[in-house]
Amino acid sequence: MRRWRAVVAMFAGMVSMAGAATSVRAESILFVGNSFTFGAHSPVMRYRPDLVRDLNNEGIGGVPALFKSFADQAGLNWTVSLETAGGRDLAFHYDVKRREIDRPWDVVILQGYSTFDAQRPGDPARHAEAAGRIAAMLRRANPRVRVELVTTWSRADLTYRTPSPWRGRAINAMADDLAAGNAYALRRYPELSGAIPVGQAWNRAWRDRIADPNPYDGIAFGQIDLWTWDQYHASAAGYYLEALVIFGRVTGYDVRRLGEGERAGADLGLEPRLVGRLQAIAQTELAQPSPR
Repeated sequence: MRRWRAVVAMFAGMVSMAGAATSVRAESILFVGNSFTFGAHSPVMRYRPDLVRDLNNEGIGGVPALFKSFADQAGLNWTVSLETAGGRDLAFHYDVKRREIDRPWDVVILQGYSTFDAQRPGDPARHAEAAGRIAAMLRRANPRVRVELVTTWSRADLTYRTPSPWRGRAINAMADDLAAGNAYALRRYPELSGAIPVGQAWNRAWRDRIADPNPYDGIAFGQIDLWTWDQYHASAAGYYLEALVIFGRVTGYDVRRLGEGERAGADLGLEPRLVGRLQAIAQTELAQPSPR
């Protein structure tokens, strides 16, 4: 009898170990970007840096830390790293930071400059070429890597105040142009996997009157400002929406399941009802057809 019990126990242990072996493997994700990635001018920048690996050792949590927090709450096993530099485009990361990012990753998120090209705002050529080079390099390290571009939001300063190609146009125009630029990059460089519609989620938040589209004339009662004080970078709510869209697109997880009591939103001081509304906005946008 004792021998039989020992055999059963050994078999059960083997099954348990086999199950663990299939469940503990972590997916790896790298965020490459700038201030829109690390959450400049908001508490998101220093949010939970212990959750992620900052390849530049600057103690940044940012949007990657929000992603990791969502993953942990959803029971998904992700290791999250980031390589960011404020005010830089993807060409900088390829030219200067190649050593840090040239490794085998499962997923890589590429965040370009807010206007694509600082010298030629709106022109996607430099952005697309750099994204294609990074993707080709990453595929040499892991042929199955998934490389996603982030389509960012319209800047209020460039729409309402500062001379730019978007001055005087509708607030959604800049995000739509950036989406078109990323679509151009996807057509030109097949190594790229897709584009993540963060800017379109912002447009939807304005359309659904969750957020005020013009911070210069005051914020309407019951609405929020997705920008921070410079009307350029995002507020905590704006970065939170960005993180939701990226997380939902990468993992396929319905972000509404995180719920109004989601931990990172609470840590950032976001109203629970707003957290739920931002989750709904993100999930609705993710349900729309997208490039690739």
